[in-house]
Amino acid sequence: MMMVLVYFVMMIPISLILNSWLLSQFMYLFLYLIMLMMNYNSFFTKISYFLGLDMFSYNLMILSIIIGSLMVISMKGDKIMYMYMLINICLVIFLLLIFCSMNFLYMYISFELVLIPLVILILGWGYQPERLMAGMYLFFYTLLVSLPLLILILEFYSVSGSLFFDYLKYNDEFFIKHLILVFVFMVKLPMFLMHFWLAKAHVQAPLPGSMILAGLMLKIGGYGLIRVMYIYEYMFIKYSFIWYSLSMVGSILISMMCLIQGDIKSLIAYSSVSHMGMVIMGLMTMSSFGLMGSFMLMLAHGFCSSGMFYMANLFYMRTSSRSFYINKGLMTFMPSCTMFWFILCSFNMSCPPSLNFISEFMILISLNSFWMLSSMYFVFISFFCACFSYYLYSYSQHGLFNNMYSYSNIYMLEYLCLFMHIFPLFMYPLIMMSLM
Repeated sequence: MMMVLVYFVMMIPISLILNSWLLSQFMYLFLYLIMLMMNYNSFFTKISYFLGLDMFSYNLMILSIIIGSLMVISMKGDKIMYMYMLINICLVIFLLLIFCSMNFLYMYISFELVLIPLVILILGWGYQPERLMAGMYLFFYTLLVSLPLLILILEFYSVSGSLFFDYLKYNDEFFIKHLILVFVFMVKLPMFLMHFWLAKAHVQAPLPGSMILAGLMLKIGGYGLIRVMYIYEYMFIKYSFIWYSLSMVGSILISMMCLIQGDIKSLIAYSSVSHMGMVIMGLMTMSSFGLMGSFMLMLAHGFCSSGMFYMANLFYMRTSSRSFYINKGLMTFMPSCTMFWFILCSFNMSCPPSLNFISEFMILISLNSFWMLSSMYFVFISFFCACFSYYLYSYSQHGLFNNMYSYSNIYMLEYLCLFMHIFPLFMYPLIMMSLM
């Protein structure tokens, strides 16, 4: 694993000196091929310097590399590309450190460090003056919940004598400790009532900021919950109904809020909160189906939501607005994008044969095993998800465009980026079926 990190560190001087986005893209793809050839077992492998791989971290690292390379494509031609490449590589390095850390303290430090390049990205490449407030929201939400976690990590070390995940076991029944441990990851997901920073950060962030927020930053919360669940099993079993209930009600309310949004990026951001609510519900059942369903939904959402933000940015670059009231009739303005937008909206509402459909089906099975009446609420969540996805597609594509006789072409590189968002959502189910 140290080999991968050294590879990324060596990318920094190359990208700064040569200032070539194409070379950086080839280096990302080469590392992706190296990662594909790595083997991983059910528990930590490729161990070096307190870093290792297991099934969860392996898939999330692959997702990080793919989203990182797509972020490079999305900012091609920027005036200060070398500075953007530095921020991009630092972000991916910190994310890889989070996903492959075997030590809780390593994971915590990387968890905090990833905030710095992200805030720089929002403040430096954002669009409106409101980006200053969005950066403050993101910074203080993370800081407020993560500082108590540092004290709790020291408590873990004093009790267990180790901070390695495979040695760490804790049986304290004090609810505040459980609250601190859960809150820090719930804010990152984010859970309903702790989601206010997400809409601000998403809407004011530049395109790569939105892509990495939706594709990777939200996954840190789910990954952290999976890790700490093994540490604190008793308290999760005892109090999981609290987070389960909040997420269930929150997903319905947020789905209804999506229907009154006037901004495309804001609607996609709120839809992420609704989907992450289902991830929390699946995790809180603490069953194998719920765990795997939630993990696969995180991967599916990483590709689907990132692709939707990329498409929203294509509309914004050509119409100079993200409003639904201006972005109407895009089927006549950008006809070649309609199919991609339809596929992404369909996958966002979990239509087969996407990975989203399989993951939500597994989550539904686990919810019924946890509480029989869950399916009633799940029907409402799925219905409203379909409603806002249909609203997102039909309102933007149909209707009369403000200039009836204009149209816009799409560049081949933009087609490639869209295809690379959609292709894994088709391929993952096929790979899983071949392995079963």
